[in-house]
Order: sequence, then structure tokens, then C-alpha cells
Amino acid sequence: MAGGPQASVSVILTVDDDPGVSRAVARDLRRRYGDSYRVVRAESGESALEALRELKLRGDLVAVILADYRMPQMNGIEFLEQALDVYPGARRVLLTAYADTDAAIDAINVVDVDHYLLKPWDPPEEKLYPVLDDLLEAWRASDHRPVPATKVVGHRWSARSSEVREFLARNQVPYRWYSADEPEGQRLLAAAGQDERRLPLVITADGTPLVAPEPPELAAKVGLATTPTAEFYDLVVIGGGPAGLGAAVYGASEGLRTVLVERSATGGQAGQSSRIENYLGFPDGVSGAQLTERARRQAAKFGAEILTAREVTGLEINGSARVVRFSDGSAVAAHSVILATGVSYRQLTAPGCDDLTGCGVYYGSALTEAPACTGHDVYIVGGANSAGQAAMYLARGAKSVTLLVRGDSLAASMSHYLIQQIEESSNIFVRARTVVESAHGDGHLEQVTLRDVTTGETERVDAQWMFVFIGAAPLTDWLDGTVLRDGRGFILAGPDLTPEGRPPGDWELDRPPYHLETSVPGVFVAGDARAESAKRVASAVGEGAMAVMLVHRYLEQS
Repeated sequence: MAGGPQASVSVILTVDDDPGVSRAVARDLRRRYGDSYRVVRAESGESALEALRELKLRGDLVAVILADYRMPQMNGIEFLEQALDVYPGARRVLLTAYADTDAAIDAINVVDVDHYLLKPWDPPEEKLYPVLDDLLEAWRASDHRPVPATKVVGHRWSARSSEVREFLARNQVPYRWYSADEPEGQRLLAAAGQDERRLPLVITADGTPLVAPEPPELAAKVGLATTPTAEFYDLVVIGGGPAGLGAAVYGASEGLRTVLVERSATGGQAGQSSRIENYLGFPDGVSGAQLTERARRQAAKFGAEILTAREVTGLEINGSARVVRFSDGSAVAAHSVILATGVSYRQLTAPGCDDLTGCGVYYGSALTEAPACTGHDVYIVGGANSAGQAAMYLARGAKSVTLLVRGDSLAASMSHYLIQQIEESSNIFVRARTVVESAHGDGHLEQVTLRDVTTGETERVDAQWMFVFIGAAPLTDWLDGTVLRDGRGFILAGPDLTPEGRPPGDWELDRPPYHLETSVPGVFVAGDARAESAKRVASAVGEGAMAVMLVHRYLEQS
């Protein structure tokens, strides 16, 4: 191990088994960060772990760890996985050759690698320093002390347990799962004075037990903001998907006092995607969780408030104020509102599916449940990009993945790049013109009956896992009677409100509605909830930004 004696300075650690590369990395790091950080280098995973343990015993802080992927005895991924136990708050970077990018992408999901860098990284001013600058900024903004993980005790085949795990995972809350029928799960239940009759049991990082908590209580206890700090804002953004996050970033960065309200977790459907490959600026792809977390941090950095587990139930017009009402009876008001509520997956109406939801039948949730699918046969219902991304992710560990598609092929609704990847995967199969007739199981999914929509023939197959990604149902029922929607519930805006060149009958202003403005002046819509929207992440982010520009125009003329 090499490095100076500055014990009080935070550390950047680099490990590479090639002495020349190791020295080069350390040299470039010291040139940029040597005045503020102590740079420590090691030439094997074992020696790097020993260095980390020494730093831990001395109470030093480690900000960033850079590890080469190809190292003997212990590769970079294996090393970072063990380093995570010693310094869970350190940002992690994998150094890799172009041929190993697939392994690097896997590492993002396996050990939560924050970034991977291709070698060589010359010039460092373009390829190394910007990445490290962002990671160090994020590290400095976080609490560096080790945070004990939240514990969840429940049953594997429990809908409520699945919901809690999904809520924590999507809100980036670290947790450990314990089955109620295993010894450690039993010990935790006994310590909390509970039994298996009321599950899941959530034990927060400070040791507080929560029995079958509802989302608002759980959110508050694990440190998520749930209550607005003011009664009036310039802008309320409803929905935390790409459109809502885009609006929050641009609204707050341009001086509007902004609050974003999300009923579950930021990211929306995109946040559940294992890998988005066609988003501008990420040629190697990015997970929905990564993209969401970066956007959430960005919005918070500019001063936007982000409220989680708050369900909006009403929108009222009170003079120039737009009042947003919550399910608990409270309310918040603003000069303007952006509706970015997104869409939800449509529910399967086949017999048995409702009873088995969360017990083998899942809507989304592929990331949370994927580890348990290893070695099993998995069925995915749907033929759009979300289904294809889930298939590619689950196929890494599943014995087989079968896509059930109502149409003749995937071409009508899935991006070409995903279709190519699916065709090249040896354990992914596509069954066209096939729908789910019924689901069967005692307490959890055991079999599914499939029907060929052309011939009417049915087949019953063994299945423990079925993930559903069908259609898009807008989350807009609560707006009934307030803003105009189309026959499917999508919100009408701009030109769609003036098909004959005239604004809606109750429109009170001299001007026509702006492009993303709804039938209520000062209330805008962005993303998937808008009628005839593109249903893509990039377009949703763009609409969120554009809606903020129109909010400014509205406020200037009010």
C-alpha cells in the first residue's frame, strides 16, 4: 500500500494488479485531488481490503474506490462487493476494457457500482475527472457514516411483503430480507414481540419495529420526506416519473419554489427498468434506478422539495391559486401545477390473477424479485419495451423466459434493438398470439393456462413467476370534472383542446391554451398522462422541461 501520512484527510483508493497502470491512476488522481484527498493505491484485491480495514480502524473516511476488473485471485467486482461491507458509503468505480463492458453493466446491479470507466482514460480531463468530480460531490453531500440497514421479515409468497420490499427498493432505502420461517427471521420476530400472524415486520435502522406499515408511515420512519414545508408554492409537480423529475429540476433551477409530490417512489415505470439503452448520452445504457436517483439528487440540489407516499385526490381552483388536496385531508396551494402522473400497468382480468398478485403474479417488480427467479421458468406478459427490458434482465439468471404477446410479433410495439437482443438470447422465447386465460395456485402461483387467440386452443403450463407489462392506464380518475380528458382518461392539452380553432367553452382567457396547458389555465400536463404522448423517457423529460417554460410564460402574464 502506498500513500501519504495524512490520516485526517479523506481517502481515494485505487487498486490495479498492473504496477504501471496502478501508478498512472494514482498519479492522475493526485494531480487533480491531491490537495484535498489522500490517494491510496494497492496492487491486489486482498491488499486493498487490508488497506480499507486499516483505514476503518483508524476512523478515516473513504470517498471513492476505483478497482480494475481483471485481477487474479479476486477480480474487481468481487473486491468491490467485499469493500461495500467495510465502507458502504464510498462511491465505487470499475476500471474495465471495452471487451468487459457487459461485466461492468452486471456490476451496476450486483454490487451497485456507481460508474465504470473504459481503459485507457486519457485524457483524464475529459474521461476521468468529470466522473470523479460528480461522485465526490455526491459523496460530500451524503452522510458518510455507516448506516445500519432496515430489516424486513415476511413470507416469500406474501403480497404485502412484496409491496414493502418494492417500496424500499424503489426509494433507494437499503434493507435486508429475512424469511419468517428461517431462524434469523424467527429471532427478529421474537425480539420485536411479534409472530407470523401480522407480517411483514419492518425494523428500521434505529431499531423501531413497524408491523405491516402503510406507505406513509414507512416513508416517514425510514427518513423520506412526506410533509411540505410551506403552504404555498410557485409550482406543484404531481408525479415523480421522468416528466415530473424533469419539471422539478428545471422549475427549481430557474427560481421557482417547487414541490414534487409522488404517491409511491420517484422514477415511475422508467425507474423499474433494468436497463435503458436508447436514452441520449448513455451509449452503454443506464438502469432506471440510476437515472432516477441522479435526477432526484439533481432536483434536490436546486432546492426542489420531494414528498413521497403522498396521494393526491383532488385539484381545486381558488381564484389565482391551484389547490392540491391529499388523501389525508391536508392540502397545498400554488400559482401553477404540472400534472406528470404517468400511467400504470393494466391489470390482468383472467380468473385467479387478482388473488395471486404479489404471490407469483407481479406488475413490474422484475428488479426486486429477480434474485428469487434464478433457475426457474419465468413468464412475461406484454410486448412493449418494458417487457423486453425485463426479459433481458431476468434471462441472466432464469432457466427460461417466455414472452406472451397478443399480437403477431414484437415489431409493433418494441424497439428494434431490444428485438435483436431477444432473438440472440438462447433462453428467451416468444409466444405470439397468446394470452393468459387463467392463473392457478394455492397461496402462490403454480400454473397458468394459456390460450392461442387464433385457434382458441388452451395449454396449462407450470409457472411460479409471471410478470405483467401490458398497456398503459392513466392515473387521472381523481381529475374527473376538473380538467378535460379523452375517452381513455388521458389529459387533453394545447392543440387537442382547440380542434376547431376555438378554446373549450369554459375557457376564460383571451388567448388559447399553451401547448401543454390543460383546460384549466395554469395547470399543465407532461409525459405519459398526456393524450397522444410518445411514451418514451426522453420525450417525457423534454415535456417536463417545456412545461416549466410555459409556466413562466403563464406567470408573467397573470
